[in-house]
Amino acid sequence: MAIIVNLDVMMARRKITLGELAARIGITQANLSILKTGKAKAIRFSTLNAICTALDCQPADILEFRAED
Repeated sequence: MAIIVNLDVMMARRKITLGELAARIGITQANLSILKTGKAKAIRFSTLNAICTALDCQPADILEFRAED
């Protein structure tokens, strides 16, 4: 897939655990883990907004596009 999820990188930079972030944004750890590992098929803008607010970052810090060869 050409969309890379860098949520784990931002979480490490902000020194926040999966459980803590999940509690802050109001979703389950399981759903956040699916997103973090890049297995999610979609993300709601409201969830992306909550993540960016909690991590004080931009959507581009979380999602990256890489062209496939």
